Amino acid sequence: MTRDIGKLIAVIGSGSDRQPHLSTPLGRRLAEKGYSLINGGGGGVMAETAKAFIKVKNRKGLVVGVIPSTKPCGLAEERKRYEPPSGYPNAYTELVIRTHLHLSKTMGKDIASRNHIIVLSADHVVALPGGPGTRSEVELALDYGKSPILISPHGEWGEFSERATIVKTPEDALREFNGIF
Repeated sequence: MTRDIGKLIAVIGSGSDRQPHLSTPLGRRLAEKGYSLINGGGGGVMAETAKAFIKVKNRKGLVVGVIPSTKPCGLAEERKRYEPPSGYPNAYTELVIRTHLHLSKTMGKDIASRNHIIVLSADHVVALPGGPGTRSEVELALDYGKSPILISPHGEWGEFSERATIVKTPEDALREFNGIF
């Protein structure tokens, strides 16, 4: 039996700043609309969005977390010592996908980054303000033709204004989905 989990939406953003004023309404509304959520399974925006998502009663979607490795796993000896970073997966991740991929932040576009899996697995990408890791995911989304929606309440994503859809609020982002799905 298969379960219809709806469209898979990647929500990317800061791994340390939860940004509840953006993350909470976005997570809740994605669940209410019947979508599923994919992220990196860590803290910050990832945890806050997932927390709001799973609190929605009778939702059909689920939270998928793509988990990094703490170090390279290229050699058999390295694989024997595989471990995710502390705090991964967060308590709100329902489907955990552990990877051997260890690079992030400024190295987020490198082939050894889980960001590729998150972006390629998503039907659509939504970015909240974040640092170098978030920027690399936005760039990957653009590289892969995903047309991300960037939530930019204070002009954080202005440099992408000609290549992505920029909105101010989570509700604005969801309105953009209505034209897509």
